[in-house]
Amino acid sequence: SPRLWLMAPPEATEPGEALAAELAAEQAYLDRLYGRLDAIREDARQRLEAALREETDGSALSLSERDAHVALYEQRLDSLAGADDRLCFGRLDLRDGERYYIGRVGLADEDLEPLLIDWRAPVAASFYQATAKAPGEVLRRRHLTTRHRRVLAIEDDALDLGALDAEARGHLVGEGALMAAVQAARTGRMGDILATIQAEQDKIIRADHRGVLVVQGGPGTGKTVVALHRAAYLLYTHRERLARMGVLVVGPSPVFLRYIERVLPALGETGVLMRSPGTLFHGVEAGREDGPEAARLKGDLGMVEVLRRALRLCQRAPKVAQTLRVDGTPLRLEPALFQAAIRQARASGKPHNAARPIYLRAVLEQALTLLHAASGGGRKPDAEERNQLLEVLLESEALRRMADATWPELTPQAFLSQLLGSRRRLALAAPQLGPEQLDLLLRPAEEAQDWTLSDVPLLDEAADLLGVDERAERLAARLSAAKRAEEVAFAQESLRVAGGMAAALVSAEALADRFAESGPRLTVAQKAERDRSWAFGHVVVDEAQELSPMAWRLLMRRCPSRSMTVVGDMAQTSAAAGASSWEEVLAPYAQGRWRQVELTVNYRTPATVMALAAGMLKAA
Repeated sequence: SPRLWLMAPPEATEPGEALAAELAAEQAYLDRLYGRLDAIREDARQRLEAALREETDGSALSLSERDAHVALYEQRLDSLAGADDRLCFGRLDLRDGERYYIGRVGLADEDLEPLLIDWRAPVAASFYQATAKAPGEVLRRRHLTTRHRRVLAIEDDALDLGALDAEARGHLVGEGALMAAVQAARTGRMGDILATIQAEQDKIIRADHRGVLVVQGGPGTGKTVVALHRAAYLLYTHRERLARMGVLVVGPSPVFLRYIERVLPALGETGVLMRSPGTLFHGVEAGREDGPEAARLKGDLGMVEVLRRALRLCQRAPKVAQTLRVDGTPLRLEPALFQAAIRQARASGKPHNAARPIYLRAVLEQALTLLHAASGGGRKPDAEERNQLLEVLLESEALRRMADATWPELTPQAFLSQLLGSRRRLALAAPQLGPEQLDLLLRPAEEAQDWTLSDVPLLDEAADLLGVDERAERLAARLSAAKRAEEVAFAQESLRVAGGMAAALVSAEALADRFAESGPRLTVAQKAERDRSWAFGHVVVDEAQELSPMAWRLLMRRCPSRSMTVVGDMAQTSAAAGASSWEEVLAPYAQGRWRQVELTVNYRTPATVMALAAGMLKAA
């Protein structure tokens, strides 16, 4: 579109009156915006200091009120912390005379009249998407180049050239905000692109959150930064749902995550969980990589069946009868007894650890029958006799050891260590693999817990197969529910005594949370980090072409809704276990619920260099 470049270069001494007037007007408005930002921050800071100094009577209600105020003002200050840099970067002039300034955050004056529109708001979409061919209601789009609260330059996109006067049309030039940003010095950290988002990028950022959106693009097309801005946009647009479920951003390495770590906070979002593939299983930080062939083997979906077979090997009946002495009485437990108990536990369809109580109960029932017969009982024992016999069995250390040997309770780490540390176990669990392939998977005992990147999806798969003992979970849930009910009832009584104003300031649930023994509530990101089964509202995956099929299984467990942004370039796949097509990766999990878009412009390399490289490639 035709462009107008109004600039005050350092060497200019007598700028034209029109230019000076435009710059002065924009500077005055920018000063007003920063004045309002400073006032809001100062007000929040003073209120925070007052809340921290506030004396309480020590009651649950007064302490909760103070903490609620402190949390509110701290959150407000955090959200405004990154707003200073390029607070306002654009202006929209509409045909109806309305004018909107576009910026990093939304600001309103004391009367709640809008001064600055958040870049994610619907009205701001025209700033990125309007063109001379399809201007919509936009007459002019103005880019503001600022530094340290000073307007350096103004660039206008005249979307209706006929509405501009002759003097304005005489200032057409070719360079704009995008080129200024591309040519800016690098800092070692990725920055945001709020002021220079291009139309094809903006459409991806604002795309519907449902289903899997694949962003395909070559080097330098801005895939990563577009995905991060999309995460910020979705958090703004779907705040209620995503604030409750959270957003997971997966980057290829810890170094990469450090490179992008400032982007989302600068966009006002601090609650996103960022993880590399080596840290996607809680408690494990895998740093080293397997060799290409080992990585390919571990990343193959065939490992699912290998793990299943290995788990069944842990559910084993003894080959010969076992003699057990219980309270001085010998009991002969035949292999068929254990085999029947194993079949019963497997038939439940529950994971290994969750099915263990079913197995133990079946063994106990058989042992109980034998014990009753050995004690001379001819008739069926009544309830009291049965309980006495069960108590004797439950106190038998020998029976517990036998049960643990035939159906042990396992952790994912212990299970995988046992498998990868035993050639015999590997050979039985993976009969399709040859000796050389088994050697690739085999791990020395001293490296049993030295996890690799390819091990992380296997640990997660193992955790899914193992599950947890549901009895312990149900007991913990009942105890937690009872304790919670007591705390909420106490909080409700406190609020009733305090009166109506207190109830308006804080809910009984929030008051109970404040005084729970577990301490203040964790953030969504902190909760999700500790809970392997956490279901995220949205997942962003960068360099996704490098992930193995097993890694994709892990990620799909983290996002049952399949609301994902997948970023990558199939032409750049370098991992041995990486993908060769998006269809191959996504169809098994999101058939009919994924779509692909493409970024086509390389902002990193000039066209002349690309043309030379293309010629060299053709010659080679």
